[in-house]
Amino acid sequence: MNKVILIGNLTKDPELSTTTSGIVFCRFTLAVSKRFSSEDKSADFINIVVWRALAENCAKYLKKGSKAGVVGSIQTRSYDSQDGSKRYVTEVVADEVEFIGSRSGNADVDGGQEKVSNVTELQPIDDDTLPF
Repeated sequence: MNKVILIGNLTKDPELSTTTSGIVFCRFTLAVSKRFSSEDKSADFINIVVWRALAENCAKYLKKGSKAGVVGSIQTRSYDSQDGSKRYVTEVVADEVEFIGSRSGNADVDGGQEKVSNVTELQPIDDDTLPF
């Protein structure tokens, strides 16, 4: 099984490109914070590639600093560089990208979903009335 789930922030604006056969793709790097280190704010920088309509949406709505969730699979590939050396690339091919938050962090709507801005408006319910 090859499945990856990541949440992080974009390190720069996404780059939209097209293959020679006309298929649109988008590349960006996601900075994913490491959990185990509370004192050291270190992160892993994961390369992401997205294809077709989802790629166009990523290029349109994501920017440097945007928080995004990515679901996909790991892909490894190699190519010959211009100097003749062999290069190896590991990246995540995204099947799903969730636009989690805005870059500024103060927008009322993120990714088409409204944020709950005033928690005091929520009303408690009696757990005994729940059917499960």
